[in-house]
Amino acid sequence: MSIAVVAGNPKPKSRTLAAGVLLAETLTGGAPDLVIDVIDLGPGLLGWGDPGVADAVAAVAKSDVVIFASPTFKATYSGLLKLFLDQIPADGLAGVHALPLMLGAGPGHALAPELLLKPVLAELGAITAARGLYLVDRTFAEDPLLPAYADRVRPLLPISQGA
Repeated sequence: MSIAVVAGNPKPKSRTLAAGVLLAETLTGGAPDLVIDVIDLGPGLLGWGDPGVADAVAAVAKSDVVIFASPTFKATYSGLLKLFLDQIPADGLAGVHALPLMLGAGPGHALAPELLLKPVLAELGAITAARGLYLVDRTFAEDPLLPAYADRVRPLLPISQGA
């Protein structure tokens, strides 16, 4: 079993990335196998055929579980994450269990992961059995929703705690 985190925040080493890693650690009891801070892929995301982007997409497609994390911008996921998702071919996430995770300043966009990010992941062929998770960006680390979410979705995923 492998678990990856893909964070689409234009700020490097963001709270979005930290929340994705924390969710992976809470799910498995260990560090994620792969962490992609999409901003590190740079301008290669703006075209097609960049080797670094292709390697990142291939690594994500080989993962068993991927947490796709984004800040909430204008009520939806970031354009940076969209650039990365656009690099994934049709059914490129077939067999991958995807968990949509979004952070925002307040609860006003709590349905965004479920209504906006999850359909894109399903369109790419991912298994999206679990609902999305939305957390307030300033309090995500202490939010009891995160461990409760992990407990609820863990049985739906090909992982075990402490793996």
